[in-house]
Amino acid sequence: MREATLEDLPEMLAIYNDAILHLTATFDLEEQSIEDRKKWFLAHGGRNPLIVAEIDGVVAGYASLSPFRDKEAYKDTTEISIYISKDHRGLGIGKRLMEEILSQAADLNYHVIIAGITTGNEGSVHLHVKYGFEFIGRFKEVGYKFGEWQSVDFYQLILR
Repeated sequence: MREATLEDLPEMLAIYNDAILHLTATFDLEEQSIEDRKKWFLAHGGRNPLIVAEIDGVVAGYASLSPFRDKEAYKDTTEISIYISKDHRGLGIGKRLMEEILSQAADLNYHVIIAGITTGNEGSVHLHVKYGFEFIGRFKEVGYKFGEWQSVDFYQLILR
């Protein structure tokens, strides 16, 4: 596990674009360019860490913490994202990324971590629940992808 660098961006882009094309984990509908993702990348750092997991020198997945909302009162609440390469799922990478990003969230003095998980993504739900996230509600049919309305379940972890 290590901090992501700009050199990782092409591999992270490939992971994200695969998710756009094949998963409901993101509601982006069009593949992104390297410039699109560079803007996203540059929004991270400091209290918004972005980390990668590597296997044999290849980025196998990444995790990030992003602002939950832009109002000042939300400054100690963050939103978590984890993406794993299709070639590296089921190898425990999500677990390792989760442990590291939660450790960083605690070190950064966050109070709450929010996860938005598309309804039906049981692998992601299992991972989050395993680390103490609790279901707090569902936004019904808020995104339209793959010819169907998608709902998003929200999970929350209060750090103590």
